[in-house]
Amino acid sequence: MLTQDPRAVYLHIPFCKKICHYCAFNKYFYDGQPIDDYLQALDLEMKQTLASDTQSKKTFDTIYVGGGTPSALSLNELSTLLASIDQYLSKADHYEYTFEVNPGELSLAKCQLLKEAGVNRISMGVQSFNDQLLRQIGRNHRSKQVYESIDWLRKVGFENLSIDLIFRLPNQSLADFNQSLSQALALDLPHYSLYSLIIEQKTVFQQLMRQGKLPIPNEDQDADMFQLAQERLAAEGIYQYEISNFSKKGFESQHNLTYWQYQPYFGFGAGAHGFVDGYRYANHGPVHHYIKAVNEQGNGRIRQHNLSIEEQMEEFLFLGLRTTQGVRLADFERIFQRNYWDLIPDFIRRQEQLGLMICQDSDLRLSQKGLNLADHVFRELLGTIYKEG
Repeated sequence: MLTQDPRAVYLHIPFCKKICHYCAFNKYFYDGQPIDDYLQALDLEMKQTLASDTQSKKTFDTIYVGGGTPSALSLNELSTLLASIDQYLSKADHYEYTFEVNPGELSLAKCQLLKEAGVNRISMGVQSFNDQLLRQIGRNHRSKQVYESIDWLRKVGFENLSIDLIFRLPNQSLADFNQSLSQALALDLPHYSLYSLIIEQKTVFQQLMRQGKLPIPNEDQDADMFQLAQERLAAEGIYQYEISNFSKKGFESQHNLTYWQYQPYFGFGAGAHGFVDGYRYANHGPVHHYIKAVNEQGNGRIRQHNLSIEEQMEEFLFLGLRTTQGVRLADFERIFQRNYWDLIPDFIRRQEQLGLMICQDSDLRLSQKGLNLADHVFRELLGTIYKEG
């Protein structure tokens, strides 16, 4: 049973200047939103949660501000947010403080403000360097603004920079994706995240697909794009440490490793999720509902689920297996006082026989084939402890 204090915090800023056609995250158009009221509620939620928790006397290893688009906030709104974070979240000596940004929404002044506030890692949503594709997927930036933003960030002293790329976009060819890879690698960044397009519910792309108007690459082309990315990144000394994440040594996302290593964390903001003392909670998604809940009860929570031991064990396994290091038997036994070979021997052997999983000294990790078919492995894993254990 996991009972340690959270050492990580996620804060959600759900506002965007434009809604992308593929995005299913909790987000709302920036214009007309009660931004000031939202930031006040976020401040109050942090204050109330941490004041009633022993964690208020400790420090945090990682802080991650995501969205939505945090960089959509004005300079004054950013200042308010950063001041709240500084007031309630003490940073450890070797902390990681990440801010998500979009090209086209940054300025030199915003970059300077983030740097002075102690932010030391930037994650930028680039998605593609093809301006035509950027228009087709609903992005509000163009490739020239990526270079401009990187220049500003480096000018004020940021070194730990990451960009996201999406492949399997409508009408995207392997050659086009290869060109985006070349432009991304030419930036010589320490971290890259690459995602295959997923058609999410309640998105523009889902509607287009239902109408037969979304010409996306097939599964074979999708696999070719991902293999190309793996090969090109590896050739540049950028290794895959998780299914979708690649970095130079020492630049792995420490906050995301918190999730994959099954560590607890607080979640603040509309639609944010948290994981504390073996239970997961979710906040209200709609902004007005979140603000109302915080003002009435001191937090934005709408639901909480206490995980059974079986659920915790399954989550530990499939989250750990997302990383290329996999899961260690010693860690599993330390936390759960059980041996996963006693719980799911048939599942492990079946995945080994299929060439999807590798067992070495009783530790488990996915093979390269398994990483590429991870969703299949995880679907097979769900419910297995109940059946075999």
